[in-house]
Amino acid sequence: MAEIPHLLLVDDERSIREPLAQYLTRQGFRVTQAGDAEGARARLAAYAIDLAILDIMMPGEDGLSLCRHIRETSETPVILLTARSEETDRIVGLEMGADDYVVKPFSPRELLARIKVILRRVASGAVRQHAPEAGAYAFAGWVLKTGERTLVDREGVEVPLSTGEYNLLLALVTRPRQVLTRDQLLDLTQGREAAAFDRAIDNQVSRLRKKIEGDPKNPAIIKTVWGGGYTLAAEVTRL
Repeated sequence: MAEIPHLLLVDDERSIREPLAQYLTRQGFRVTQAGDAEGARARLAAYAIDLAILDIMMPGEDGLSLCRHIRETSETPVILLTARSEETDRIVGLEMGADDYVVKPFSPRELLARIKVILRRVASGAVRQHAPEAGAYAFAGWVLKTGERTLVDREGVEVPLSTGEYNLLLALVTRPRQVLTRDQLLDLTQGREAAAFDRAIDNQVSRLRKKIEGDPKNPAIIKTVWGGGYTLAAEVTRL
């Protein structure tokens, strides 16, 4: 990550975007602005962005679609800004890979706190990413390659993983059949700075299941242990 974190702020309402950008700049961030998804895509291609803040409701391509694009092409963390307070809208955003959300109207100080939590989480995760030796773990027809940080299926087709998903899966495959609580998984994957957002573990498990389970609603690989946490219920072979 750059010494001065570089934020991308995407909102079609200039009256919201510009004062917020000024506030974040005063807090020590470098802020690049975009008024729509097209402009955001151009800036994502041009700069090394440390975190993207996306308004959901924009004309043309909306923030959810842009969030999906970011998650499919990079590991850049995403915070969604939404005027909607319904739980379903928040869940959709998280399932698309957003790291957090803030409901409008919000305090800039609240957004600042969320930004700092996620950037600390990424920084602490980056340190732990290099801990395992380069190698591979085979389980249930899948192979997780730690050197390349990739997941491949039986046919050798690579399945993209976000940083959070990779760290979570690595924690599970290196401790097969061991029950790991949410607190343990937070320590192993994201750092205790993320404790206030421990639902992030459940959301990442849900996304992982959609990628590796034959039937995500009846998982056979990553199982929930009621009152305990999660466990990888498969034999793992170190390659």
